[in-house]
Amino acid sequence: MKIEQKTNVIRLPDIVGKGYGTFWNFKGRYRVCKGSRASKKSKTTALNIITRMMQYPEANTLVVRKVFRTLKDSCFTELKWAINRLGVKSYWEIKESPLEMTYTPTGQKIYFRGLDDPLKVTSITVEIGYLCWCWIEESYEIMNESDFDMLDESIRGAIPKETGLFKQITLTFNPWNEKHWIRKRFFGEITGQDAQGNPIYQFHDSWTSQDGQIYATTTNYLCNEWLDSADMKVFESMQKNNPRRYKVAGLGGWGIVDGLVYENWKEENFDVKEMSAKAGVKSAFGLDFGYTNDPTALFCGLVSKEEKKIWVFDELYEKALTNRAISEKITSMGYAKERIKADSAEPKSIDELRKYGVRHIKAARKGKDSINNGIQYIQGYQIIIHPRCANFMTEISNYTWAEDKFGTKINRPIDEFNHLMDAMRYALEDILVGPTYSFA
Repeated sequence: MKIEQKTNVIRLPDIVGKGYGTFWNFKGRYRVCKGSRASKKSKTTALNIITRMMQYPEANTLVVRKVFRTLKDSCFTELKWAINRLGVKSYWEIKESPLEMTYTPTGQKIYFRGLDDPLKVTSITVEIGYLCWCWIEESYEIMNESDFDMLDESIRGAIPKETGLFKQITLTFNPWNEKHWIRKRFFGEITGQDAQGNPIYQFHDSWTSQDGQIYATTTNYLCNEWLDSADMKVFESMQKNNPRRYKVAGLGGWGIVDGLVYENWKEENFDVKEMSAKAGVKSAFGLDFGYTNDPTALFCGLVSKEEKKIWVFDELYEKALTNRAISEKITSMGYAKERIKADSAEPKSIDELRKYGVRHIKAARKGKDSINNGIQYIQGYQIIIHPRCANFMTEISNYTWAEDKFGTKINRPIDEFNHLMDAMRYALEDILVGPTYSFA
């Protein structure tokens, strides 16, 4: 008797949607997508990786973010979603310790690594087949091009032609900063040289390089056919009330960063224990509350008044946290016993955090011109940011002075990219200028 096996037929356009045809099929070395919020770029990439893994029996994938601990709630979750959406859960083994996904029919794996542990990235060895693909999510977090080069060099090695496999690095990100190295490297075509011998670039929103090694594109929420009317209204309101933000977060255009509030900073790997043991160095913690649209932000720093330096060594930056969840996060990070200055606009939240065990939290004080006064003091210090603090670097590199209707900079910072910036001011109010004055 002949036994017929049932085959599930998946029609990918019905699951993936439109707007990513070239991105999906491109096989050159670098596949780059800058996109607005809700543009499907991360979900499409996740669907593409799972589909490819099941199509190519000897391929393995490396998924990377700058900070390892951010992977579980981003790429790892997106890939689990993709597995479920494709209806192939029974073929995948998913582990959280360590983060890892295995396609059980062949043993192929998806590995997860953070650039905060470069040795684990460069020394990765696959058990079956070849390491073919790498996905770098939120790649704008990688401030130094040399860090990308290190990762690029780790995806090396010959692959037999008969396998049909290819090597590729995919970068997905929000284009907050037009001065980021990614723009020139992947969206800029060198068309000549100036009188000093410097390259002249022609920039593209979407293009394929002449050598076929780069496909870089721009997407936005308009290609996401699964947004409902409430989602669309968010962007319609943004377009009307905040055109500058709409160009970036709505349409996926490059953020023009001009008139930075802080230019006195650098990224540097430092030993937290060594810095905290130095004479005169004090710890400083500040908390800015958020929930639906804004993240809750915890600033963790060290300060030396004598050296005029601020070391930023850790952060919490997450949306949709209840006060209990905030307390649990702070406790798990080891900071529940620290003195934390929090936004005074939320006295109820401060009281609840005390009840949940964050006993030394206090409200920051607010005074006249407090924001600008605080900024002025902080501008007199050098800010050194540990590489793990990717959200802090994103904010500080986009925190600019606001403009009036004529485009002229005014003496007030923009009301975005300011959650950790505000938390830093709260944290430092007593240390920099004393307990009788506030710049909260």
